[in-house]
Parts: sequence; C-alpha cells; structure tokens
Amino acid sequence: MKQTKIIIFLIIILSFAVAFYFYPQMPEISASHWNEKGQVDGYISKFWASFLMPIISLLVALLFLLIPKIDPFKENIKKFRGYFEGFIIILLLFLLYIYLLTIFWNLGFKFSMNYFMIPPLAILLYYAGILVEKAKRNWFIGIRTPWTLTSEQVWDKTHKIGGRLFKGSAVIALLGMLFIEYAFYFVMIPVIVLVVFAFFYSYFEYQKEIAKNNNIK
Repeated sequence: MKQTKIIIFLIIILSFAVAFYFYPQMPEISASHWNEKGQVDGYISKFWASFLMPIISLLVALLFLLIPKIDPFKENIKKFRGYFEGFIIILLLFLLYIYLLTIFWNLGFKFSMNYFMIPPLAILLYYAGILVEKAKRNWFIGIRTPWTLTSEQVWDKTHKIGGRLFKGSAVIALLGMLFIEYAFYFVMIPVIVLVVFAFFYSYFEYQKEIAKNNNIK
C-alpha cells in the first residue's frame, strides 16, 4: 500500500505541475468536451481547463483510498486489494492522459480525439475486467446489485461472467479504431449491454438460488 500511495502522490503532483506550467499558454476560452464524432462541443475558462482535471484526480484518489477503510466488508477488500490498487493507478494515469490530450489540443495540436482515446479506454476496460473477476463481496467495488450484495454465490457467479464481458468490451472498443467516426458506439454500446446483462443475470441467479434452497427444505 505504501508503494501505491507514493505512485498516486507522484501522479497527482505531475498533474498539478503540468497545470502550473501550461496555464500561461492556455487560451482564455479552452476546449473541454468533444462529442461522439470527435468535434469540440464544450468550452470553459483557461483556469478550469488547466486545474479541473488535477483536482478531480486528487478527489478520486482520496475517495478510492478511503473506500477500504469505511466498507463494512473491508476484510473482503483485503483479499483483492492488490488488484484494486492497480486499478486506482491505471485510472489516475487514464485521467492524466485525457488531461494531456486536452492541454495539447488547446495549444494548437489538432488530432482525432476519438482515435487517441480508444486505446487507453480499452486498457481501462480490460483491467476493470480483471478487477471484477478478483473482487469479493463489498459495497463499493464491482457489480453491486441487490442480489449480488445479498448472496456471496450470486456475487461470485456474476463477477466471473462480468469480468469476461468487461474484457470482451475492451476488445470491441479497440475495433472502433477501424471505424473512427463510430468509435464512441464501439465503446458505449458494449458497456451498456454489459451493465444490463449483469443486472438481470444476478437477479435470475438469485431466484435460482432461492428456488434451490426452498427445494432442499
């Protein structure tokens, strides 16, 4: 954990260092959001364009470091804490990457935002699949439905298949690089299908468990 905290600290410091360094060079009104076609459709002031992402990264880091301390199932989190800490680092690097893309775009380097966003998104989704497969029952991390939180067996089954679906979504996301105008849909549609499937899968697995227990009685 100590090593993880050091890495997180360095990422946050780097984010703020980038903000202070590039702030004088940023345009007064800076691009901040791109639509599904990779076109700018949102702007904010140079201050927020420079410092919003480092602040978000700091808050995200603090939240994720707090979770293992406040979760009622904190003992379960210890069982996969290494994977969880790895996810924190990858997520913060992902946010730093997005931040750097935004900085460079506003400094005049024009490129396809969709094209450069896909690989890191795929990496994040794939590692999320690894984390989901390893996650034990808790209140904050994983596929949390009323039925996975109620039954450890339903949790394990849902997360086993959910992890595979996350990894599959990562592969599909990468295919979006071949159809760059539709890349957004290659990312979002698999994720939406995954969420809906996991929700209903956990429900039906729970119903099967109840029926099995009733038959035993």
